[in-house]
Amino acid sequence: MAHEANIQVVPLVGPSSILLALMASGMNGQSFAFVGYIPIKKEERLKTIKQLENRSRNENQSQLFIETPFRNNHLADDILQTCSPQTRLCIACNLTLQDEFVVTKTVAQWKGRVPDLHKKPTIFILHG
Repeated sequence: MAHEANIQVVPLVGPSSILLALMASGMNGQSFAFVGYIPIKKEERLKTIKQLENRSRNENQSQLFIETPFRNNHLADDILQTCSPQTRLCIACNLTLQDEFVVTKTVAQWKGRVPDLHKKPTIFILHG
């Protein structure tokens, strides 16, 4: 509405956890998509994860998404169950806090080694 009324919109400088996660991930920052929340229902969620992985591989594009903090562990499990072992996954958790955690590994390397993400703000980044 501000643009339509010819009112100048001025962004403020400040941290964006989405961009901070991408910068720290080592993933492709030239082509990326933030897709927000993915579906809650398991069947739809698994299908969406696979679609994001395929899009990432086909377009060389990092796919960023988030989940409600109390569902992070389930999402991480679903990613590991659904994606190819060689797909890279970055888990960026508690950015800008003292216990910040940003690690990128292949899906195969993550299996059995995902930290507890319950109730922690987390960004997931896939790159196939």
